Amino acid sequence: MFHVILYQPEIPPNTGNVIRLCANMGARLHLVKPLGFELDDKRLRRAGLDYREWASMQVHESLAECLETARPNALYALSTRGVRCYGDAAFVAGDAFLFGPETRGLPANVLDSLPPGQRLYLPMVEQSRSLNLSNTVAVVLYEAWRQQDFRGSGRAQS
Repeated sequence: MFHVILYQPEIPPNTGNVIRLCANMGARLHLVKPLGFELDDKRLRRAGLDYREWASMQVHESLAECLETARPNALYALSTRGVRCYGDAAFVAGDAFLFGPETRGLPANVLDSLPPGQRLYLPMVEQSRSLNLSNTVAVVLYEAWRQQDFRGSGRAQS
């Protein structure tokens, strides 16, 4: 299916929600250290760690290690500094979506290492700062899955 990469996530409930999302969609979740919490954090458990047993999740020491392990077809970074609307991209199974830390987003060197067409953004009204991380992951992941006719859901479109 798809890979979701949280680069140095900081807020436990966001990561918990993404764990739950990935478990329910069959996506693989990758967490890149340092993490802003312990994986047994009470707030993380409340938000979705009880889904951890059903989620395919790995913790990596670095982004390079993560990408070597995941070996995605394509890597898309999501950022308010993206140059292409996520809805204009054509996703395929095996693609990876990279999301930065909640308080600062992806570092410029990480974002700039990708071709412009792989630096995506979600539209927002003017003067908005950003969307919640777990909401952004959900929007993008569901669009990618929709493009695959929701294969694996038991309710695939025909």
